[in-house]
Amino acid sequence: MLYDYLAGPFVEFPFLRRALVGAIALALGCGPIGTLLVLRRMSLMGDAMSHAVLPGAAIGFMFAGLSLPAMSLGGLGAGLLVALLAGIVTRLTPLREDASFAAFYLMSLALGVLIVSTHGSSIDLLHVLFGTILAVDDTALILVAGIATVTLVALALLYRPLVLDAFDPGFLRSVGVPGSTIHGLFLTLVVLNLVAGFQALGTLMAVGLMMLPAAAARFWAREIWSLAAVSSALAALSGYLGLLVSYHADLPSGPAIILVAGLLYLISVGLGRRDSIRTRYFVKSHLAA
Repeated sequence: MLYDYLAGPFVEFPFLRRALVGAIALALGCGPIGTLLVLRRMSLMGDAMSHAVLPGAAIGFMFAGLSLPAMSLGGLGAGLLVALLAGIVTRLTPLREDASFAAFYLMSLALGVLIVSTHGSSIDLLHVLFGTILAVDDTALILVAGIATVTLVALALLYRPLVLDAFDPGFLRSVGVPGSTIHGLFLTLVVLNLVAGFQALGTLMAVGLMMLPAAAARFWAREIWSLAAVSSALAALSGYLGLLVSYHADLPSGPAIILVAGLLYLISVGLGRRDSIRTRYFVKSHLAA
């Protein structure tokens, strides 16, 4: 019975296996990126960037329908354009970066919804906004796995500059490394992973698998590498459990995955081994000699 409940659906249905592989690939890329977003205090900016890809995906949909390459390239271009415009406004005016991103992402969201609504049906709009992870095909899997691979390789090559830019950008500039370049490369990785995520979870919830596990990892690990590893593990577990819940309870898969990630976050807040409610208020620490 336990095997039939936990593994049977993935053995029996190929589309569930593809969805699980896609969720794990997303977790490998989104876990480290989400960790760096949390460390940089850019969590809400990740949400803004997830909405920023919508008009590009909508333009790709307008010209090519539900075409993966067209929507992906459009989403990537729109996300990078919003990041560039927000950076320019931040440099030329007293407006802070978070406010610039908020302004541009609101305009992007409205424009994207307008394009899809006027050139498609309500079903098409729901597909773009909320995704269909159970409809992930081999082409989408290759895209998600490729983006995860590029992300991990880029993080391995840029690990030190990215960490220094998060904690001490002044020192990074003092040794001759332009912080704006590192920041731009990091935002590019964020947009890439959001493009991969919206194919499965939609533009509204793609950031959920990036931010919720990263926030939950804070209550289990300390070092940056361990935070990234725990975040990826929690994201993969959310994908697995969310697909099981959606199958057995006949619920939409994308929201189920994000809600499971939210539940793991709440459990981490309450019972985690570091700075959780349990350790801060119910566990008495031993006095050091």
